[in-house]
Amino acid sequence: DKGNMFPFLQRCCFHTSFKVQKLPGPRLLLYGKNKTTCCSLSFRLQTDVCLFSRSPSLNPASVYATKLQAFHTSPPFFKKKTPKESETKEPGVLERSVESLKDSPKPALYLSLAGLIPFVSVPLAMAIQGTYYPEAAFAQVMYGAVTVSFLGGMRWGFALPENSPSKPDWLNLANSTVPLLLAWQALLFKDVTHSAVMLVLTLGITLHYDVALLPPYPRWFKVLRVVGTVVMVLSLLATAALKTISEEQLSNSKHKWQN
Repeated sequence: DKGNMFPFLQRCCFHTSFKVQKLPGPRLLLYGKNKTTCCSLSFRLQTDVCLFSRSPSLNPASVYATKLQAFHTSPPFFKKKTPKESETKEPGVLERSVESLKDSPKPALYLSLAGLIPFVSVPLAMAIQGTYYPEAAFAQVMYGAVTVSFLGGMRWGFALPENSPSKPDWLNLANSTVPLLLAWQALLFKDVTHSAVMLVLTLGITLHYDVALLPPYPRWFKVLRVVGTVVMVLSLLATAALKTISEEQLSNSKHKWQN
């Protein structure tokens, strides 16, 4: 029995020393502070290893690997958080509008800008010369009425093709005739100021039709319509303002002559 006991103790002690050497730092500190706990733990480990070693189906290498896995604690791996990329600011309304104008066909862009010249030139010329010309103001109103009629008639051309997303129904075709009637009404006023105000309202209605009521229009055309409408409205209002200023100057000069 002594011959069998000595190999048994040697084997158990070998396993114990091997386990203690492989213990991580926190385990060794715990062993130094509390010997009773570590001794009981070592005794349990020795017993488990001896039992595994007696089993004929398990070799020593597999037993060592199994026990080492129980004590192996890999340090936590913290993934470095990459700094968040600076969020790209979305372009504003003005930037998107400029990009849409760049995407518009060149003939449509240049012809639309050229069509604004008669609107801008009338109040600009009168402001430079400091004189109000009724004939030039009436010519501007007539050109505005023709432009409004053209903008209204575009809906017919857009709705009539068979593959058009807009249908030739009562809504589309009737709305296209409303600007024509309002432009005709603007020409019936004797006062140019009233005609200019009527055309401003008509331009607002046609812009609402093209931008809100007919979404299939391309974005570049809608932006072009907004820019053109703003320029035409400001030009008509400038002419009306120059007319009012001219009338006030004439009335003041008359009062001076009378006095």
